[in-house]
Order: sequence, then structure tokens, then C-alpha cells
Amino acid sequence: MSKLVVTSIGPASSVQDAGRPGSQRYGLVPSGAMDRLSLATANALVGNDLFAAAIEIGPFGAAFTARGGAVRIGLAGAPRNADIGGRPVASDSSATLADGETLNLGFARGGSFSYLAIEHGIAGEPMFGSLAVNARAGLGSPYPRPLQSGDELQTQAASGAAERRIELPPATEAPIRVLFGPQDDEFSDENKKLFVDSEWKISATSDRMGYRLEGPVIKHLDGHNIVSDGTVNGSVQVPGNGQPIVLMPDRGTSGGYPKIATVITADFGRFAQISAGRPFRFKAVTMAEAQAEAIKFQQLLRSLPDRLRAIEDFSLNIEALRDANVAGQAVSAIDAATWQVALP
Repeated sequence: MSKLVVTSIGPASSVQDAGRPGSQRYGLVPSGAMDRLSLATANALVGNDLFAAAIEIGPFGAAFTARGGAVRIGLAGAPRNADIGGRPVASDSSATLADGETLNLGFARGGSFSYLAIEHGIAGEPMFGSLAVNARAGLGSPYPRPLQSGDELQTQAASGAAERRIELPPATEAPIRVLFGPQDDEFSDENKKLFVDSEWKISATSDRMGYRLEGPVIKHLDGHNIVSDGTVNGSVQVPGNGQPIVLMPDRGTSGGYPKIATVITADFGRFAQISAGRPFRFKAVTMAEAQAEAIKFQQLLRSLPDRLRAIEDFSLNIEALRDANVAGQAVSAIDAATWQVALP
């Protein structure tokens, strides 16, 4: 067995997979990756099942060292500087760490989460069918908590397969699309319009349980308490202070605040990647539009293996460059005779 050792890591980093769907009726929180497309992309790069467990890395930097043999990884999600022993590693590509080499990752740029998939997956004991970590509930494997320096992730040795990159649709800065409801009747038309017409920011106090929004106060028609009912990823609750909270994968299974809207499935990962303090807007869509976008999103996930491409080797042959006359005849800037052309 090879292993990937956590050399250094910031907060908000843990092992995540597709989570524990289908068990909310028992009070079991779903958890799972904040950005399912990026998780699936990282796994596709190394030939894993698309929703196999991987390392979800928060906004801060991290470093990982291969021990006991080579380890092949796939990196996707928020762009960040990355290198292995000084060799750059591009986002949305795979790379192999030789035994003893370290992958260094900088701070996330233009997003919040990156995903590091390990070829052959991460060894662990599934808890209720998943390795996904939920620290509040003490669930997850191989560590039921955020990752820490010194943690070891066991895996099989790298296969030696050729490295690959993946071509994804271009990123968009379009508004985050929502479907009004299920309790939008608890709000006036003016407040629903205020919700979609306003600029919002995500509070720095947000976490995997919920993203607190900073913006205008959304007022209720008849109080902020309802009979608790089920929640989903992207439920937009409005508590008594009028500041919405968007529920994320570590949310409670039910809630007693009115839900003015729900982030559509196709945009949930893009919403999760919005960094704290960056302004964004919402856009209301119909149920038919949300369903059509969900179908497109599933088609994109299924297409990931077909989007893989070989990485061309652009390494420089220094000896060949030395022998090549790439600059033509040498000239001297202070000797005009070497570069001026005599007029006839």
C-alpha cells in the first residue's frame, strides 16, 4: 500500500464523496461534496468512480507527500498554484508523485474548494454507506473530522498510466438560479422581488452547514416560525433577523424557518464555490427550467470520461537548445557594424 500523508492543511478540508442520500427520514444528515462536478472531474482524471471519496480542500493552502510508493492524483475545482518538486501542476489534470515527493497547493483563486482524487480511491470503513465526513455528527472515514497535519490516507500504488487533462465548459459569472418556494407565500411580492433584485455576499461565518447571506433584510408576512419540514441542498431559509441562510450538505434534515426559495441543482456547486465577500445575485426560474438544467447537468457528469485528453509533453531539451542556432547570427548592441545594413 502507498499512502498520501498530509504535510500541512488549512481548515474546511475533509474527505468527501457523494454523501448519504436517502437517509434523511431517519435524521441522518446527507453530507458529501460541496461541488459535485469538481469531485466527479477529479475522479474522472484518475479513472475512479465519479463520486468516489476524495479530499475536499478549503480556501487555504495544503501540502501532501507520497510515502511507500508513487501516488497518482487528479486535481479539480477552484484554481490555485500547484507544484510537485517545482514542476507545475495544472488544475483539471492528473499527475503522479514519486515516493517522497510533495504536492504543494496555494490559496484558492476565484473559488473556495478544490478536490484531490487519489487513483484507486481512499481506503476507509464506510459509515452508513459513505466515507463523507460530518464533524458535528462524528461521521466519516478514515478520519471523522477535518484533516490535520500528519494524517495518512492509504491507497494502492500508482498504475503508471499516462497523465490526462479534461476539457470543461467555460466558467460563468451568471446569477445563481433559484426556484421560489416551498414557503414563498410567507413573503410579499415586494420582498420576493427584493430577494432576486439585490446584490448579496456570503458571510465569513458560513460553513458546510449553511451559507449566511449579507444583504437587505427580507421581511416575513406573518412571523418566522413554521412547522418544521424537510430541507434539501440549496434551501434558502429566512430566520427572524431577515438575513437568509442557504443550507449546505451538512445541514439539518429539517428546519422551522420559512424557505423563500431553493438553489437549483445545476447551480448548487457553482454557488458553493463563491468565496466569502464576493458579490453575486440570484435569478428566479420556473420548475420546467430547473428540471431542464438538472438534465443538462447530469449529461455533463456522464460526459466527463469522454472529455479526457492526453497531456502533451512540453518539457524542454536544454542540450538541444544549446546546439540550435535559435537566434540567428549574434550581434552587438554597441557595434553598429554587426547589425546595420549598408544602403546601396
